[in-house]
Amino acid sequence: MAMQCSSFSFEVLSTDGQARHGRFNTGHGSVETPVFMPVGTQATVKAMSPGMLADLDSQIILSNTYHLHMRPGEKLIASLGGLHAFMSWDRPILTDSGGYQAFSLAKLMKISDEGLCFSSHIDGSRHILTPEKAVQIQEDLGADIMMCLDECVAYPSPKEYVDASVKRTSLWAERSLQARRGRNALFGIVQGGVYHDLRIQSAQEISSLPFDGIAIGGLSVGEGHDLMIDVIEATSPYLPVGRPRYLMGVGTPKDIVEAVARGVDMFDCVLPTRNARNGMLFTRKGKITVKQARYRDDPRPPDKDCACYTCRNFSLAYLRHLYVSREILGSILNTIHNLYFYLELMSDIRHSIREKNFNTLKKHMKEIYDD
Repeated sequence: MAMQCSSFSFEVLSTDGQARHGRFNTGHGSVETPVFMPVGTQATVKAMSPGMLADLDSQIILSNTYHLHMRPGEKLIASLGGLHAFMSWDRPILTDSGGYQAFSLAKLMKISDEGLCFSSHIDGSRHILTPEKAVQIQEDLGADIMMCLDECVAYPSPKEYVDASVKRTSLWAERSLQARRGRNALFGIVQGGVYHDLRIQSAQEISSLPFDGIAIGGLSVGEGHDLMIDVIEATSPYLPVGRPRYLMGVGTPKDIVEAVARGVDMFDCVLPTRNARNGMLFTRKGKITVKQARYRDDPRPPDKDCACYTCRNFSLAYLRHLYVSREILGSILNTIHNLYFYLELMSDIRHSIREKNFNTLKKHMKEIYDD
């Protein structure tokens, strides 16, 4: 198979049961796992500057191939020095393939073994996204970790259709590897819906290919927490131990600790940033909603045990005032807090794995966030 070797490497440093503490290396630095990646869809994490993200010690962020291809275009970004220079971020960046957005946002016209034909959600213009095109866009962006194009099916879907999508995803995976020209890392994606036999088949096929890491895709699309964990548990034994495992688009604190317990290393989700803009904060005692009237004159910080900038300087009363007044600062302060919570949770998880007491942390987090 014609492909370039990447400069990416990964090692498992310690384990506690199936939970793993590891490290991967990229051209823009090392990342300790398990890791949460804030979502910077359009080359920006909403309500955050790159400096703020660095102050929170965000190790890596995720950006979106579909959106950047639609606007401003990967060629423009490449002409300005690539995505890192464009958004002034000098740490690692992972980009997805754009396939999920082509399914969920654009008007999908046709899917075939060749690729996706769709109309832009911005201006209706027609586009074709193939596995080769997805890799080329991500190489132009200069991503440290690229994702191959896959077919993410809706839940629920008939098994016959999911079976066909697994075959197509494997075909596209091979073509993605053949298309790679640079030293950017490339991850394959396991599909298969909620069908264990198809998940195992997909895991075996994708793992047999020389990808730098393996993602579990097609979850957190409405199947519910218990079914999602069931699928992860069925899939994980068939993933290579020596490569990082990435659960795409997940999730809640409870989702994360349960997935880590089953050997997952990488996560991304819009939940902390989106919920922050809607006035919902994650704390060590559960979720709170700052817009509620009971916080109108509350002098306490959102979380007295939190060391983030928001909790060290502002009261719930002030955050509520900002929210009801629709002030931009409210979204900023809430986002700082939620991302701090998520990144601190990941740090605590890594520490607990090293100290062999991960199950204690998992039990505590499930008690707090068992919705």
